Amino acid sequence: MKKSKFLLLIGLGVSMSLSTSLAYAEEAEAYRETKLGLYLSAEEAYELIQEDDSAVLIDVRDPIEIKFTGFAEPTDIHVPWVLADREQFDDKSETWPSKKNTGFESQVKAEIEALDVDQNDPIIVMCRSGATRSAPAVDVITDMGYSEVYSVTDGFEGSKLEDGDSGGVRAKDGWRNSGLPWSYKINPDVVWKPEN
Repeated sequence: MKKSKFLLLIGLGVSMSLSTSLAYAEEAEAYRETKLGLYLSAEEAYELIQEDDSAVLIDVRDPIEIKFTGFAEPTDIHVPWVLADREQFDDKSETWPSKKNTGFESQVKAEIEALDVDQNDPIIVMCRSGATRSAPAVDVITDMGYSEVYSVTDGFEGSKLEDGDSGGVRAKDGWRNSGLPWSYKINPDVVWKPEN
């Protein structure tokens, strides 16, 4: 097996494992609909970013997730909605649980204000698949008084393939699978850093 295929398979395995662990913690609060009802596909989000210089892209995924699955290059802000709890291990689900980032609201507010984002500027929020993190994050930002806050419905990784050898792998749609600019290189000026 070629080295690149081997590394891809390892990355996909880590991604699937992390995705599973994040899903357990979020099931109770999982929803896709937002208060504003504003949604974009990853491709539409990229088009908006290209057309409107005031548009801001916020990634709300866990830093570990980003490390193994990549980062959208035009990301302006990174503040995780939930974080993997590395101090706990759930024997039943055979993974680390996730816990809510209790500082999300204050952290994202500080980042938005640092960029001098206007109340009417487009704010685009993206998680893994648009299922459990971007929608509630959009609602928190909406409650801050911002009027044009979008959830990316297919997220960074997109949907799972249903058939074939790669069935269950997130390789359909989404930012990464749509040929949009992304990298494993993480911008140190954008990436979230825990509060001290």
